[in-house]
Amino acid sequence: MAEVDPVVVVRDSRAVEDALRAALEDAAPDERAGLERAVNVAARRAALPDADVRKEWVRDVLARRGVAVTDKIPAVKALRQAMPALTLVQAVQLYNEAAA
Repeated sequence: MAEVDPVVVVRDSRAVEDALRAALEDAAPDERAGLERAVNVAARRAALPDADVRKEWVRDVLARRGVAVTDKIPAVKALRQAMPALTLVQAVQLYNEAAA
């Protein structure tokens, strides 16, 4: 049986990128360089695959809770505490994806 994505990743990166591009169109010359850089950052974030976004989220949760990614049981517990709606199976899948 094939593994399915454990959670749906909801991102607004494209909306942020579009808003920055719109702001760039009307930007004063002294604002352009900063907005161009912001557009590039947003575009790179928007281009990330969902798996990378999930992996980053897991690693961030674990880091904030002081749990090593190598400690599977405490890591799964930390994920479920951070997002109580996660099932055990989903938390384990997220952990496995991030630990790989």
